[in-house]
Amino acid sequence: MRFPVVPGTGNIDEEKAKCLIDRAIRGGITYFDTAWPYHEGQSELFLGRALSAYPRGSYFLATKLPCWLVESREQAREILDQQLERLQTPYVDFYLLHNLNRNMWEKMVKLDILSLLEEYQAAGKLHRLGFSFHDSYPVFEEILRYRSWDFCQIQLNYMDTEHQAGLRGLELARSLSIPVVVMEPVKGGSLAQLPEEVAKPLQEADPEATPSRWAMRWVASQPGVAVILSGMTTMEQLEDNLDTFSPVHPLSGEEEKLVEETARRLRARLNNGCTGCRYCLPCPSGVDIPGSFQVWNNMAVYQNQRLTKRAWKNLDPEERPDRCVGCGRCETLCPQQIPIREHLAQITRQVEHFLEQN
Repeated sequence: MRFPVVPGTGNIDEEKAKCLIDRAIRGGITYFDTAWPYHEGQSELFLGRALSAYPRGSYFLATKLPCWLVESREQAREILDQQLERLQTPYVDFYLLHNLNRNMWEKMVKLDILSLLEEYQAAGKLHRLGFSFHDSYPVFEEILRYRSWDFCQIQLNYMDTEHQAGLRGLELARSLSIPVVVMEPVKGGSLAQLPEEVAKPLQEADPEATPSRWAMRWVASQPGVAVILSGMTTMEQLEDNLDTFSPVHPLSGEEEKLVEETARRLRARLNNGCTGCRYCLPCPSGVDIPGSFQVWNNMAVYQNQRLTKRAWKNLDPEERPDRCVGCGRCETLCPQQIPIREHLAQITRQVEHFLEQN
């Protein structure tokens, strides 16, 4: 969960957050997902305190090993022990290698971290082992086939069917009988606030349903999905999710077509066809080309100032598009034949103009 924070600080508003947890449990939610860095390290500590009021067998707890911080088995062991202490629990139900890509996965294999996790699993301290994933499908397949995983976690929503693992990865996991946890079902909030003209057909089909409910039901309708994560920061968001899943109704054939048309209309608003393949990298000037295009495209598609501002802020100033010197190396490598230099030259001006609008 993404907890509410005290205005002007990064601190969790524990009173409001505890109310959310209490309501979630009363509503039948049993899976709570956290991680070492969430809320600047506060999430595990708070969740441990909040859930200690409930019988340990009444909920499932998921947390993750921060792979980017781990440089040795001993360090991983220290983090694991500290996480169990933070969470005030003798065991974690679902434990993940966090944010795996090819480089991170190769490091985990080289350090033999999996055997350490298996040691903790044999001791009853970790019940199920899995990983969360952010890279291309071939890397996902390599990791998924490496061992008999208890579960995996991928990004999936009706706009990201071919992004990262995508629907192809979901089908692979299903064929291997590996349960899938889905993150970003509402694409970081982007699918919760659709442009009015795009949202209109959905509203006409079901005036009571929020855009979030449509997105959640699309994910819930995909075979092989075991758990859907949602970062709820308000009681309104929580109640909407409880309504959606009490019980959840899979999309009908007509509803599936409606969501597909919504996705098509959103994609038509893209500035370019960057797929995030990263073949254009590394840029000699340090520009994060796919990251810059992601901010630019999401701005055009969703017209959401809050999310655009956050994404632009998170883009390292040293990697922003205005660092481009026009060498053209990237354009020789782009499989989509995007005029990268021309597009990079437009991004800063357009994004800053959009953010200045009232």
